[in-house]
Amino acid sequence: LGRPFGGGRLAAGRPGLSGRAARAPYNWRLLAPAQAAIENAPPLMTPAINKPLPEFEALATGGVKITPQTFQGQAVVLYFYPKDHTPGCTTEAMQFRDRYKDFVKAGALVFGVSRDNMASHEKFKANLELPFELIADTEEKLCHMFGVVKNKIMYGKKVKGIERSTFLIDATGVLRAEWRGIKVAGHVDEVLKAVKVLKKAA
Repeated sequence: LGRPFGGGRLAAGRPGLSGRAARAPYNWRLLAPAQAAIENAPPLMTPAINKPLPEFEALATGGVKITPQTFQGQAVVLYFYPKDHTPGCTTEAMQFRDRYKDFVKAGALVFGVSRDNMASHEKFKANLELPFELIADTEEKLCHMFGVVKNKIMYGKKVKGIERSTFLIDATGVLRAEWRGIKVAGHVDEVLKAVKVLKKAA
């Protein structure tokens, strides 16, 4: 169904100073406890195959608040995509839309996730008549949690982009499968097949 999910890393940055503070000498006695707190901070919680999802909270279209407890009792397909209103993302959303009844019949809910704001999501959802909600991850919390933020080179510059990825969570909140860096063609059918297998195994 998927391949093992790699652990995330939390990179601690060095605090910067400006103005008069930048010219003043460091007070290492004061800075040392703060630096120690950064170095000893707990690692970023990331989902792992066959493990329960870490706690999170997100907002979706229709004023829906999403947490791991929101959909317990039903399987969930969480698909991350780069941007509303773009050709590939429109095609993917339409394919999930067209098979949505099959997902529901197999016992699964579908949620789309991108960094777009709620207004963009509401318009995208209305234009395509999507029967499922879209999560507005404007602060990239879910994107980083699931490890889908990737560096890309565009016009010679390094930019952060979203790797098209899908995650399948079972009715008890355990991550069962993942697909990363996927191509749109045939992907929805593959995910639906995995959902049906999951239902039979339950």
